[in-house]
Amino acid sequence: MTSRTLGGTPPADPLPLHRLHVAPPQVPPFAMGSFDVFGPDARAGYPHRHTFYEVVHVTGGAGAHVIDLVRRPLDLHLPHLCVILPGQVHYWERVSGLRGELLLFGEDFLLARPGDRELLHALGERQWLQLPAAPAGEGDVMGIGSLIRAMGAEFAAKADGYASVLEAYLHILLVRALRLPGARRPDPAPGRAAEVARDFGLLLAATTGAERSVGAYATRLGVSAGYLHEAVKQATGRTPGELLRAARTLEAKRLLTGSDLGVGQVARRVGFTDPAYFCRFFRRETGVSPGDFRRRAATPQPGGNGNHHVHRTESIDPRRSPS
Repeated sequence: MTSRTLGGTPPADPLPLHRLHVAPPQVPPFAMGSFDVFGPDARAGYPHRHTFYEVVHVTGGAGAHVIDLVRRPLDLHLPHLCVILPGQVHYWERVSGLRGELLLFGEDFLLARPGDRELLHALGERQWLQLPAAPAGEGDVMGIGSLIRAMGAEFAAKADGYASVLEAYLHILLVRALRLPGARRPDPAPGRAAEVARDFGLLLAATTGAERSVGAYATRLGVSAGYLHEAVKQATGRTPGELLRAARTLEAKRLLTGSDLGVGQVARRVGFTDPAYFCRFFRRETGVSPGDFRRRAATPQPGGNGNHHVHRTESIDPRRSPS
Protein backbone atom coordinates (compact mmCIF):
# COMPACT_ATOMS: atom_id res chain seq x y z
CA MET A 1 0.00 0.00 0.00
CA THR A 2 1.32 3.41 -0.90
CA SER A 3 1.64 6.29 1.54
CA ARG A 4 1.33 9.79 0.09
CA THR A 5 1.26 13.28 1.51
CA LEU A 6 0.24 16.61 0.09
CA GLY A 7 3.00 18.94 -1.02
CA GLY A 8 3.94 22.15 0.74
CA THR A 9 4.09 23.05 4.41
CA PRO A 10 0.73 22.70 6.15
CA PRO A 11 -0.43 25.63 8.28
CA ALA A 12 -0.21 25.32 12.04
CA ASP A 13 -3.11 23.34 13.46
CA PRO A 14 -5.59 25.68 15.20
CA LEU A 15 -6.55 22.89 17.62
CA PRO A 16 -4.32 21.74 20.49
CA LEU A 17 -2.12 19.03 19.00
CA HIS A 18 -0.66 16.18 21.06
CA ARG A 19 2.52 14.53 19.80
CA LEU A 20 4.07 11.32 21.03
CA HIS A 21 7.55 11.82 22.46
CA VAL A 22 9.55 8.63 23.01
CA ALA A 23 13.18 9.07 24.02
CA PRO A 24 15.77 7.14 22.00
CA PRO A 25 16.88 4.40 21.74
CA GLN A 26 13.28 3.17 21.95
CA VAL A 27 12.37 2.45 18.34
CA PRO A 28 9.80 2.31 16.85
CA PRO A 29 7.71 4.90 18.71
CA PHE A 30 5.37 3.02 21.02
CA ALA A 31 4.28 3.64 24.59
CA MET A 32 1.67 2.21 26.89
CA GLY A 33 0.55 2.60 30.47
CA SER A 34 -2.31 3.66 32.70
CA PHE A 35 -4.04 7.03 32.68
CA ASP A 36 -2.01 7.96 35.75
CA VAL A 37 1.28 7.12 34.03
CA PHE A 38 0.56 9.61 31.25
CA GLY A 39 -0.78 12.27 33.57
CA PRO A 40 -3.41 14.99 32.97
CA ASP A 41 -2.97 15.04 29.16
CA ALA A 42 -4.43 11.52 29.00
CA ARG A 43 -7.68 12.87 30.49
CA ALA A 44 -7.73 16.18 28.59
CA GLY A 45 -11.10 17.87 28.93
CA TYR A 46 -10.62 20.23 25.97
CA PRO A 47 -11.01 19.33 22.26
CA HIS A 48 -7.66 18.28 20.80
CA ARG A 49 -6.18 15.83 18.34
CA HIS A 50 -3.13 13.61 18.00
CA THR A 51 -0.41 12.98 15.47
CA PHE A 52 -0.44 9.32 16.56
CA TYR A 53 -2.82 6.39 17.04
CA GLU A 54 -4.31 5.77 20.48
CA VAL A 55 -6.02 2.58 21.64
CA VAL A 56 -7.87 3.10 24.93
CA HIS A 57 -8.99 0.25 27.17
CA VAL A 58 -11.34 1.78 29.77
CA THR A 59 -12.00 -0.42 32.80
CA GLY A 60 -13.69 2.05 35.14
CA GLY A 61 -14.82 5.59 35.75
CA ALA A 62 -17.71 7.98 35.29
CA GLY A 63 -18.32 10.68 32.70
CA ALA A 64 -18.19 10.55 28.93
CA HIS A 65 -15.80 10.46 25.98
CA VAL A 66 -16.48 12.69 22.95
CA ILE A 67 -14.93 11.78 19.57
CA ASP A 68 -15.70 13.88 16.51
CA LEU A 69 -18.79 15.35 18.22
CA VAL A 70 -20.19 11.93 19.22
CA ARG A 71 -20.62 11.58 23.00
CA ARG A 72 -20.17 8.13 24.56
CA PRO A 73 -21.11 7.77 28.24
CA LEU A 74 -18.86 5.50 30.28
CA ASP A 75 -20.43 2.27 31.52
CA LEU A 76 -19.39 1.51 35.09
CA HIS A 77 -20.12 -2.21 34.68
CA LEU A 78 -18.44 -3.21 31.41
CA PRO A 79 -15.04 -2.30 29.97
CA HIS A 80 -14.77 -0.48 26.65
CA LEU A 81 -12.25 -0.36 23.84
CA CYS A 82 -11.73 2.75 21.76
CA VAL A 83 -9.48 3.60 18.80
CA ILE A 84 -8.61 7.26 18.17
CA LEU A 85 -7.05 7.96 14.78
CA PRO A 86 -4.56 10.73 13.96
CA GLY A 87 -6.56 13.86 13.16
CA GLN A 88 -9.72 12.92 15.05
CA VAL A 89 -10.83 15.46 17.65
CA HIS A 90 -11.71 14.14 21.08
CA TYR A 91 -11.89 15.01 24.76
CA TRP A 92 -13.03 13.54 28.09
CA GLU A 93 -16.13 15.14 29.58
CA ARG A 94 -16.48 15.50 33.36
CA VAL A 95 -14.71 12.20 34.06
CA SER A 96 -13.87 10.90 37.51
CA GLY A 97 -12.16 7.72 38.61
CA LEU A 98 -11.04 7.03 35.03
CA ARG A 99 -9.11 3.76 34.90
CA GLY A 100 -7.60 1.73 32.10
CA GLU A 101 -4.66 1.36 29.75
CA LEU A 102 -3.51 3.45 26.79
CA LEU A 103 -1.53 2.25 23.78
CA LEU A 104 0.13 5.07 21.81
CA PHE A 105 2.10 4.56 18.60
CA GLY A 106 3.02 6.31 15.37
CA GLU A 107 2.91 5.28 11.73
CA ASP A 108 6.40 3.80 11.98
CA PHE A 109 5.11 1.15 14.34
CA LEU A 110 2.93 -0.20 11.50
CA LEU A 111 5.69 -0.59 8.91
CA ALA A 112 6.00 -4.34 9.48
CA ARG A 113 2.21 -4.83 9.20
CA PRO A 114 0.85 -2.09 6.89
CA GLY A 115 -2.50 -3.87 6.67
CA ASP A 116 -3.09 -2.97 10.31
CA ARG A 117 -3.77 0.62 9.19
CA GLU A 118 -6.97 -0.58 7.56
CA LEU A 119 -7.98 -2.47 10.70
CA LEU A 120 -7.33 0.62 12.83
CA HIS A 121 -9.38 2.81 10.52
CA ALA A 122 -12.23 0.29 10.55
CA LEU A 123 -12.20 0.41 14.36
CA GLY A 124 -11.80 4.19 14.32
CA GLU A 125 -15.05 4.48 12.40
CA ARG A 126 -16.85 2.49 15.14
CA GLN A 127 -14.85 4.37 17.83
CA TRP A 128 -16.35 2.84 20.98
CA LEU A 129 -16.78 -0.90 21.56
CA GLN A 130 -18.30 -2.48 24.64
CA LEU A 131 -16.50 -5.65 25.75
CA PRO A 132 -18.99 -8.36 26.77
CA ALA A 133 -18.16 -9.97 30.13
CA ALA A 134 -17.04 -13.60 30.22
CA PRO A 135 -19.53 -16.10 31.72
CA ALA A 136 -17.45 -16.42 34.88
CA GLY A 137 -17.64 -12.67 35.37
CA GLU A 138 -13.88 -12.23 35.04
CA GLY A 139 -12.43 -10.47 32.05
CA ASP A 140 -14.15 -10.25 28.66
CA VAL A 141 -15.25 -12.78 26.08
CA MET A 142 -12.58 -11.86 23.53
CA GLY A 143 -9.77 -11.77 26.08
CA ILE A 144 -8.98 -8.13 25.23
CA GLY A 145 -8.02 -7.30 28.82
CA SER A 146 -5.66 -10.25 29.22
CA LEU A 147 -4.06 -9.48 25.86
CA ILE A 148 -3.42 -5.87 26.87
CA ARG A 149 -1.93 -7.03 30.17
CA ALA A 150 0.41 -9.34 28.23
CA MET A 151 1.43 -6.39 26.05
CA GLY A 152 2.12 -4.34 29.17
CA ALA A 153 4.39 -7.03 30.59
CA GLU A 154 6.27 -7.31 27.29
CA PHE A 155 6.64 -3.54 27.05
CA ALA A 156 7.93 -3.27 30.62
CA ALA A 157 10.47 -6.10 30.24
CA LYS A 158 11.83 -4.90 26.86
CA ALA A 159 13.54 -8.23 26.24
CA ASP A 160 15.24 -8.98 22.92
CA GLY A 161 12.79 -8.70 20.04
CA TYR A 162 10.09 -7.09 22.16
CA ALA A 163 9.08 -4.65 19.40
CA SER A 164 8.14 -7.50 17.04
CA VAL A 165 6.20 -9.21 19.82
CA LEU A 166 4.26 -6.00 20.47
CA GLU A 167 3.52 -5.66 16.75
CA ALA A 168 2.12 -9.20 16.73
CA TYR A 169 0.10 -8.57 19.89
CA LEU A 170 -1.36 -5.39 18.36
CA HIS A 171 -2.41 -7.28 15.24
CA ILE A 172 -4.18 -9.92 17.36
CA LEU A 173 -5.84 -7.19 19.42
CA LEU A 174 -7.20 -5.47 16.31
CA VAL A 175 -8.48 -8.72 14.78
CA ARG A 176 -10.24 -9.70 18.00
CA ALA A 177 -11.72 -6.22 18.39
CA LEU A 178 -13.18 -6.43 14.90
CA ARG A 179 -15.03 -9.59 15.92
CA LEU A 180 -16.98 -7.63 18.54
CA PRO A 181 -20.63 -6.79 17.84
CA GLY A 182 -20.90 -3.51 15.98
CA ALA A 183 -17.36 -3.55 14.62
CA ARG A 184 -17.12 -3.39 10.83
CA ARG A 185 -14.34 -5.29 9.12
CA PRO A 186 -12.61 -3.63 6.15
CA ASP A 187 -13.48 -4.95 2.70
CA PRO A 188 -11.00 -7.77 1.94
CA ALA A 189 -11.61 -7.59 -1.81
CA PRO A 190 -8.35 -8.11 -3.70
CA GLY A 191 -7.07 -6.33 -6.78
CA ARG A 192 -5.82 -2.97 -7.95
CA ALA A 193 -9.21 -1.26 -7.69
CA ALA A 194 -9.61 -2.26 -4.04
CA GLU A 195 -6.08 -1.06 -3.29
CA VAL A 196 -6.75 2.32 -4.93
CA ALA A 197 -10.01 2.68 -2.98
CA ARG A 198 -8.22 1.91 0.30
CA ASP A 199 -5.43 4.37 -0.51
CA PHE A 200 -7.99 7.05 -1.33
CA GLY A 201 -9.71 6.51 2.03
CA LEU A 202 -6.43 6.74 3.94
CA LEU A 203 -5.28 9.82 2.01
CA LEU A 204 -8.64 11.50 2.48
CA ALA A 205 -8.46 10.92 6.25
CA ALA A 206 -4.86 12.14 6.43
CA THR A 207 -5.58 15.36 4.51
CA THR A 208 -9.05 15.97 6.01
CA GLY A 209 -10.44 16.71 2.56
CA ALA A 210 -8.21 19.76 2.02
CA GLU A 211 -7.70 19.11 -1.69
CA ARG A 212 -10.38 20.88 -3.70
CA SER A 213 -11.29 18.21 -6.22
CA VAL A 214 -11.47 14.49 -6.76
CA GLY A 215 -9.10 15.00 -9.68
CA ALA A 216 -6.42 16.32 -7.33
CA TYR A 217 -6.66 13.17 -5.23
CA ALA A 218 -6.56 11.01 -8.35
CA THR A 219 -3.34 12.75 -9.36
CA ARG A 220 -1.86 12.06 -5.93
CA LEU A 221 -2.72 8.39 -6.34
CA GLY A 222 -1.42 8.17 -9.91
CA VAL A 223 -4.74 7.19 -11.52
CA SER A 224 -7.37 8.91 -13.64
CA ALA A 225 -10.39 10.53 -12.03
CA GLY A 226 -12.64 8.08 -13.88
CA TYR A 227 -10.74 5.06 -12.58
CA LEU A 228 -10.81 6.45 -9.04
CA HIS A 229 -14.58 6.95 -9.31
CA GLU A 230 -15.18 3.36 -10.42
CA ALA A 231 -12.80 1.87 -7.82
CA VAL A 232 -14.22 3.79 -4.88
CA LYS A 233 -17.84 3.28 -5.95
CA GLN A 234 -17.28 -0.45 -6.28
CA ALA A 235 -15.53 -0.74 -2.90
CA THR A 236 -17.70 1.57 -0.79
CA GLY A 237 -20.97 2.10 -2.61
CA ARG A 238 -20.28 5.86 -2.52
CA THR A 239 -18.54 8.11 -5.01
CA PRO A 240 -15.24 9.86 -4.29
CA GLY A 241 -17.12 13.16 -4.46
CA GLU A 242 -19.53 12.07 -1.73
CA LEU A 243 -16.66 10.93 0.49
CA LEU A 244 -14.73 14.14 -0.16
CA ARG A 245 -17.73 16.25 0.82
CA ALA A 246 -18.19 14.18 3.98
CA ALA A 247 -14.51 14.60 4.91
CA ARG A 248 -14.58 18.36 4.38
CA THR A 249 -17.80 18.68 6.38
CA LEU A 250 -16.38 16.67 9.27
CA GLU A 251 -13.19 18.74 9.39
CA ALA A 252 -15.24 21.95 9.29
CA LYS A 253 -17.30 20.68 12.22
CA ARG A 254 -14.11 19.88 14.13
CA LEU A 255 -12.72 23.37 13.58
CA LEU A 256 -15.99 25.14 14.32
CA THR A 257 -16.39 23.39 17.66
CA GLY A 258 -12.76 23.02 18.72
CA SER A 259 -11.05 26.25 17.65
CA ASP A 260 -11.52 30.02 17.66
CA LEU A 261 -11.12 30.32 13.88
CA GLY A 262 -13.61 32.54 12.11
CA VAL A 263 -15.91 31.03 9.50
CA GLY A 264 -13.76 32.43 6.68
CA GLN A 265 -10.64 30.86 8.20
CA VAL A 266 -12.41 27.52 8.58
CA ALA A 267 -13.48 27.76 4.94
CA ARG A 268 -9.88 28.19 3.78
CA ARG A 269 -8.74 25.32 5.99
CA VAL A 270 -11.09 22.90 4.26
CA GLY A 271 -10.34 24.07 0.75
CA PHE A 272 -12.82 26.90 0.03
CA THR A 273 -11.53 30.27 -1.19
CA ASP A 274 -15.00 31.86 -1.00
CA PRO A 275 -16.51 31.89 2.54
CA ALA A 276 -20.01 32.51 1.13
CA TYR A 277 -19.75 29.38 -1.02
CA PHE A 278 -18.49 27.44 2.00
CA CYS A 279 -21.52 28.59 4.01
CA ARG A 280 -23.85 27.37 1.29
CA PHE A 281 -21.95 24.07 1.08
CA PHE A 282 -22.07 23.58 4.86
CA ARG A 283 -25.79 24.37 5.06
CA ARG A 284 -26.51 21.95 2.21
CA GLU A 285 -24.55 19.16 3.94
CA THR A 286 -25.76 19.74 7.51
CA GLY A 287 -28.99 21.71 7.30
CA VAL A 288 -27.62 24.62 9.38
CA SER A 289 -25.21 27.49 8.85
CA PRO A 290 -21.64 27.28 10.24
CA GLY A 291 -22.48 29.94 12.83
CA ASP A 292 -25.60 28.13 14.01
CA PHE A 293 -23.71 24.84 14.17
CA ARG A 294 -20.98 26.43 16.32
CA ARG A 295 -23.51 27.91 18.72
CA ARG A 296 -25.47 24.68 19.07
CA ALA A 297 -22.37 22.54 19.60
CA ALA A 298 -20.56 24.90 21.99
CA THR A 299 -18.83 22.90 24.72
CA PRO A 300 -18.04 24.76 27.97
CA GLN A 301 -14.60 24.20 29.45
CA PRO A 302 -14.68 22.39 32.83
CA GLY A 303 -13.89 25.03 35.42
CA GLY A 304 -16.58 27.45 34.32
CA ASN A 305 -14.67 30.00 32.23
CA GLY A 306 -16.43 28.92 29.02
CA ASN A 307 -13.25 29.05 26.94
CA HIS A 308 -11.93 25.67 25.84
CA HIS A 309 -10.02 26.85 22.78
CA VAL A 310 -6.50 26.41 24.11
CA HIS A 311 -3.87 26.87 21.40
CA ARG A 312 -0.84 24.83 22.24
CA THR A 313 1.09 21.73 21.28
CA GLU A 314 1.52 19.06 23.93
CA SER A 315 4.08 16.25 23.96
CA ILE A 316 2.76 13.02 25.41
CA ASP A 317 5.75 11.64 27.30
CA PRO A 318 5.46 8.16 28.87
CA ARG A 319 8.23 9.07 31.31
CA ARG A 320 6.12 11.81 32.91
CA SER A 321 5.39 11.13 36.55
CA PRO A 322 1.79 10.53 37.64
CA SER A 323 -0.14 13.53 38.84
